[in-house]
Amino acid sequence: MSKSDIGIDTAGHIEVGGIDYIAESQRHGRPLGLFGIWAAANVTYLYIVYGGLLVILGLQVWEALVICVVGNLWWFVVGWVAVSGPASGTPSVIIMRAMFGLRGNTLFGAGLGAAIAILFVILNVTFAALASNALLTALGLDVTPVGSFFLLLAVAALSLTLSVFGHATIERLSPYISGAVGACFLLAGVYVLKAADWGFQSPALGGWERTALWLVGLTIIASGPLSWGTSADFSRYLPTRSSSRGVVIWTALGGIIPSVLLGALGVVAATCIDMNDPQTAIAAILPTYFYPVFLAAVIVGSIANNALTAYSAGLYVQTFAPRMRRWVIVLLVGIVCVVAAAYLVFLAPDLLETLNYLIEISVAVMGPLLAVYAIDIVLRRNRYNGLELSRTDPDSPFWFRGGWSLPGTAAMLIATTVALLMVNTTLYIGPIAAALDGADLSSIAGPTLAAVIYSTLWTHEDRSAKHDALGATA
Repeated sequence: MSKSDIGIDTAGHIEVGGIDYIAESQRHGRPLGLFGIWAAANVTYLYIVYGGLLVILGLQVWEALVICVVGNLWWFVVGWVAVSGPASGTPSVIIMRAMFGLRGNTLFGAGLGAAIAILFVILNVTFAALASNALLTALGLDVTPVGSFFLLLAVAALSLTLSVFGHATIERLSPYISGAVGACFLLAGVYVLKAADWGFQSPALGGWERTALWLVGLTIIASGPLSWGTSADFSRYLPTRSSSRGVVIWTALGGIIPSVLLGALGVVAATCIDMNDPQTAIAAILPTYFYPVFLAAVIVGSIANNALTAYSAGLYVQTFAPRMRRWVIVLLVGIVCVVAAAYLVFLAPDLLETLNYLIEISVAVMGPLLAVYAIDIVLRRNRYNGLELSRTDPDSPFWFRGGWSLPGTAAMLIATTVALLMVNTTLYIGPIAAALDGADLSSIAGPTLAAVIYSTLWTHEDRSAKHDALGATA
């Protein structure tokens, strides 16, 4: 990288770029680097909570372990979506203009994406703040409500610092974070295995009732990878000729390995401790000296996950204010997240119940969105012209009809509506889920329906309009 490029995407410097096109001369790195980025983002305590939640719902240990594996197979779709980054040189929120049109993307890409990204920033800040409270208590310090709030601010500030510096800094630090936090969690896993109640049995349930639980559990686990439709954000700096297979594999493995292992840790832990308050209850099975180390790992893992999430949230929001610098937007997003996280920490009546509700509702939205994105890459053969995608005038090939793409709009409206009707949460049960005795098909039906509708309409839409849109990418 030449001296003139310093600061564009250099570790230790604030990344200058935002949603703008990355020229080939500014590209760098290899697909292997994606593994560290995604592993660091996913050695997070949230997956331990997810695993424990499966057992709390009433699943047997072996069933919960199977669901941890199956639900995380969505990471291969996330890896597939990441191949659009090197092809276009733009972040996911810009690439999705090809699917929804310039105006449609404001709602379905930028709008929904920003909302979901901010949701997960809030959840990570919340868990890191709770772990910080537990850490200080374990060290013998009394934490007042005011002190708890300042801890929350500190956690948010650390997360946002990484996001402000941007892609190269995140990539540079990721291997160290994933290695250190992963080692702590693996050691915790050893103690959990020793304390596990291998004779644990969940209450007996009927066949259909158990099937319904499987589907709810699958939705919870799938929410992890389904929330990462932004994978092109972290691959867009790779050279255009980077191996697509490498991008898919390293992205997917970076997500699957920690997600499955930590989810399994949560499942096994649920046999011997109360997973309704895991960050406190786990102290009973960890050595006294190691419990503070575990809590520190929870905090660092949440911060690392938040670094990526807040980074993508900033890119999403920047589409609404393209002249505002990315790092300024990240800070504004952080303020919103601190307020919401404070509500969850201090005012929410039941954190896990609220978490379950938010997760499953998000799947009903992000599942169809990720499916449309993935199938569009297939239909266009991963041909995206970043310069044309960056245009915002009515003469853009992605203006379509009045700024809206019919295939993308129809797929999202129909599939999301159907998925919401199939959701089963503690606060809301969709009519279809109720008719099926609680079976939650949202994580399966939503993406499948979206892919079918989008590919069908895309194939049969006006050929001249399609030619104009593809012509710029050929």
